[in-house]
Amino acid sequence: MRILLVEDDAVLGNATSIYLRSSDYIVDWARDGRQADSALSEEVYDAVVLDLGLPKIDGLTVLKRLRARKLDTRVIILTARDDLEDRIAGLDLGADDYLVKPVRLAELAARLRAQLRRKHDVLASTIEYPPLTLHIKERLVTYQNQPFALSPRELSIFETLLLRVGKVVSKEGLIENISDWDDSLGKNAIEVYIHRLRKKLLGVGIEVRTLRGLGYMLDKQA
Repeated sequence: MRILLVEDDAVLGNATSIYLRSSDYIVDWARDGRQADSALSEEVYDAVVLDLGLPKIDGLTVLKRLRARKLDTRVIILTARDDLEDRIAGLDLGADDYLVKPVRLAELAARLRAQLRRKHDVLASTIEYPPLTLHIKERLVTYQNQPFALSPRELSIFETLLLRVGKVVSKEGLIENISDWDDSLGKNAIEVYIHRLRKKLLGVGIEVRTLRGLGYMLDKQA
């Protein structure tokens, strides 16, 4: 799951990003509203943790522009503003939850999990690509009802290719989906993970095809 954290306080932003990454989220950290707005216009996120009192562009404007793009990204406002009017404004503009600082990071993570569960409840809970099954909410792949061993990044690559089955995914697209700004992967690293994933999938009759100069796609082994 890819999260955009929008927080201008360096100490809080660093602590929050570390905590969320330890919970296996991919986290991009925007330090101001303009950077956040740019990221949301260029990349797809599962959720946003959004401060309101931001430099350059305030958080409510970031939220308004996000909702104007008709995206279903979950948004949790995390702010020091505790007035009722601010809560109403944030929720009316499309926030899914509103938390007032200070807040325990464990509670933030729980609120985030709840929002992501609600988002994925409207989607299929599993995706079949026989003989494998991707369990979306559990972040698990099974083979003949048994766990199919994939590392977190191998699983993320498989999920990215599966959600775009029949289409080519570029190396750049894979990099965006499995790494964050502070832990960006190079193309050589992607090739290593693709090699490892390919070896595992060939054992169950699934191929990761390479289309030279374009990228990768899933296919059934001939």
